[in-house]
Amino acid sequence: MVDITHKKDTLRTAIAQAVVQVSSEDTIAAIKNNTVPKGDVFAMSKAAGLLGVKKTADLLPDCHPLPIEYTDIAYSINGLQIQVLVTVKTIYKTGVEVEAMHGASIVALNMYDMLKPIDKGVEIHHIKLILKTGGKSDIGAEESKME
Repeated sequence: MVDITHKKDTLRTAIAQAVVQVSSEDTIAAIKNNTVPKGDVFAMSKAAGLLGVKKTADLLPDCHPLPIEYTDIAYSINGLQIQVLVTVKTIYKTGVEVEAMHGASIVALNMYDMLKPIDKGVEIHHIKLILKTGGKSDIGAEESKME
């Protein structure tokens, strides 16, 4: 792993996205009405995403284990797409971008697994970082504001 011992602890925040596309309004209705045979899709996927965020360093060899101080998993439905937003925060020496993207990926994979018995056209799209704050770039920005 990269040596981070010289870095300062700062508040680090990352927001990542995944988009789950279904092929039918019936699938969206089943999610909303909690009639998916495998259970509550949003609750189960949130639990999976929380585990995904926490276990990132166990699965990606170059990721530092770090304290996760906050995680939020939010959903919005737009037509046949479900947008997943995962927010992760820590106060540490390195960022949480990979943890947020890993969490979003796991949420989307869990949704896929739960929905595949009722919808053979489920797809996962756009796993990406939406926002990152903290660290050296923010410290520099704060210092230049004070000058």
